[in-house]
Amino acid sequence: MPTKPITIMHDHAAGIDIGSDEIFVSVDGDTVKCFRTFTRSYRELLEYLRQHGITTVCMEATGVYWIPLYDLLEAAKIEVYVVNGAHVKSLSHRKSDVRDCRWLQQLHSHGLLRASFIAPEPIRQLRTYVRLRDDHIELAAMHIQHMQKAFDQMNIRLHRVISSLTGASGLRVIEAILNGERRPEALLALCERSIRDRKGEDVVASLEGTYRPDQLFALRQAYECWKFYQEQMRICEKQIEALLQEMTAELPEPPNIGKARKTRHHEPEIANLHTMMLKLTGGNDATKISGIVDQGVMRTVAETGVDMNKWPTDKHFTSWMHLAPNPRESGHMKKQARGVHQTRAGQLFCEMAQAVANGKHLGWVGFYRRVRARRGPKVAIKALARKIAVMYYHVLKDGVEYVEAGLEAYEEQQLVSRRRYLERLARKLNMQVVPMA
Repeated sequence: MPTKPITIMHDHAAGIDIGSDEIFVSVDGDTVKCFRTFTRSYRELLEYLRQHGITTVCMEATGVYWIPLYDLLEAAKIEVYVVNGAHVKSLSHRKSDVRDCRWLQQLHSHGLLRASFIAPEPIRQLRTYVRLRDDHIELAAMHIQHMQKAFDQMNIRLHRVISSLTGASGLRVIEAILNGERRPEALLALCERSIRDRKGEDVVASLEGTYRPDQLFALRQAYECWKFYQEQMRICEKQIEALLQEMTAELPEPPNIGKARKTRHHEPEIANLHTMMLKLTGGNDATKISGIVDQGVMRTVAETGVDMNKWPTDKHFTSWMHLAPNPRESGHMKKQARGVHQTRAGQLFCEMAQAVANGKHLGWVGFYRRVRARRGPKVAIKALARKIAVMYYHVLKDGVEYVEAGLEAYEEQQLVSRRRYLERLARKLNMQVVPMA
């Protein structure tokens, strides 16, 4: 019986293989033309595509090289499919730059490749600023460790006594030490009253050190670097605030603006952040979900955008973030996939899950403990992150309002479920569950 030919889904499709110095383009699956990666060459490429009537283009997400070309193609109203390279490799072919662009053109013309999620331009700008801010937070944390190291080598144990070396008390003490103050009692007077009352003796004892000049120099360097990255964070926050104001200027005011929940660490200095996040999400308040604050919503929106219709179901959403279970099944054999890491959005939900797991009275804490007892903390955090992501998806897409029932309600629900399970099992065994007197 003759085989039926594969239907052409995209008549005017091109395939592009992108490198750091050259890109290869095929507009018909046979002819290949090479261009340099300069902006002038990209404009020549656009003209070449127009001459051949190309309306859709497919290219792999190779590092960050695809971003400038994507922006130009998007501005030229050409549909762009940015595809996962692993999906292309799963269909066998011979590997080379020239063959790659031909192969991409053929696969794309037959509709065999799926486009990756690419956020709109304003969200991509927000993502740049938010990721830069996160990078500054990480770099600042590294210099906090350098300050702690300098203190340890001078046998100054202040960071072992107070909770935060970069809190109000710690910073005042560090500045006084760098200005030449060495008396422990004078340094203690710079601390907050709560520290003086509860830990006064320990603070005085911890400040009796050697004060070596080389380590004082290292302390000054680390402190100045930490201050530099704090200033860089503030500059990023100003850019984020200006962009959010522009994005929300014409959006309607949310009807019910609740009180913003504060963040314990790295609270962004952005005016009306809670209101602007509510505007972006259509009035759906994701901060009502346990573990999510306005900073978390801002970081998540920067990764996923606000249009949850990009993912048909919550399963698609969690799978895209690599938070869903990923079994490999063949016949009676099942193997768990290895080497799969969460996306940036998935990592954010894992951070939220860790914050929830450290709580005491939330209902999801009971879920985390139950999974941890069977599968370990790593799997439990991922399972809890998926649960938070599913709720976040439905809040933004369907306007569902999350209500925290509490740990006691969750445990009571589990007892009811176990009791029903035992009753069903007893009926199968022709037995009866009798409560103890």
